[in-house]
Amino acid sequence: MQELFETPYFCKDLDDKFFSLAHDEHTNDLVKRFQTLAKELAVVLPISFFERANNAYFNSIAIIDADGTLLGVYRKSHIPDSPGYQEKFYFSPGDTGFRVWQTRYAKIGVAICWDQWFPEAARSMVLQDAEVLLYPTAIGSEPGYPDIDSAGHWQRAMQGHSASNCVPVVASNRIGLEKGSSCDVSFYGSSFITDHTGKMLAESDRSSQDIIVAELDLDLMRRERTAWGLFRDRRPDLYGDLLSLGAKSAQP
Repeated sequence: MQELFETPYFCKDLDDKFFSLAHDEHTNDLVKRFQTLAKELAVVLPISFFERANNAYFNSIAIIDADGTLLGVYRKSHIPDSPGYQEKFYFSPGDTGFRVWQTRYAKIGVAICWDQWFPEAARSMVLQDAEVLLYPTAIGSEPGYPDIDSAGHWQRAMQGHSASNCVPVVASNRIGLEKGSSCDVSFYGSSFITDHTGKMLAESDRSSQDIIVAELDLDLMRRERTAWGLFRDRRPDLYGDLLSLGAKSAQP
C-alpha cells in the first residue's frame, strides 16, 4: 500500500495540527489492525505510518510478517522539501539506515517514496541480500512546476534499480486529486511490479484504485543475479566519493 495511506497527504501544507496524527509503533491502532490481518491472511505487510518517537517524528514503515509479528520499523532517510511536498516540516531524516527483513516468503528491502530516486539506497539493500525491493509512494503533480509530469521518469528510475541490481521492484503510488490550503496535488498512480531485469510485469493506470499481482521465481532470479556478475565485479575501493556530498576532483 501507499505512503501515509491512513490519511490524506498532509505535507502539502505547513500546519502543526497534523502532528496529532503521529503515533508510536507499539500503540498504533493502524499497525495493530494490520498485524491481525497479516496473521489472518498469512501475508507480509509493509505498513506506512506517521511515527512519533518521544519528541522526534518520522515517516516510517512497520514491517509485519505473515504470522502478525512486527519485525521492526524503517524510517524514511531522504526527506523532500518542495512545493506540495513539504516533508521537512514534519519529519526528521530517518536514523535506522537501510534494512533488509527476513520474512516468511522472502528477504525484502523497503524504502519510502523520495528514497526511491537514490541508487545508493537500492544498492545498500541488495548488498544486504534483499530479494525484492518495495517502495510505498506518494507522488504526483508538481505545484511549483505545473508543466512537469514525472510519472515516466519515476518509473524508469526504479526500473534502473531493478536492472542494475537484478532484483524485482514493487512500487505502490497514490491516486486522485487532494486539495490543500496552499496547493493541490494530483497523484498519478502508475504503480508497478518489475522482474529482475527491470521489465514491467504488471502496471496500474493513473487514476483507478487497483490491485496488481505478479509471481516471482526468487531462486531463478538469484541464480541469474549471481551469474550476471554485477556483485562479483564491483569496485568498492573506487567508490570513496560516494561518502561525501561533493566529490573531490580527480588529480591530473
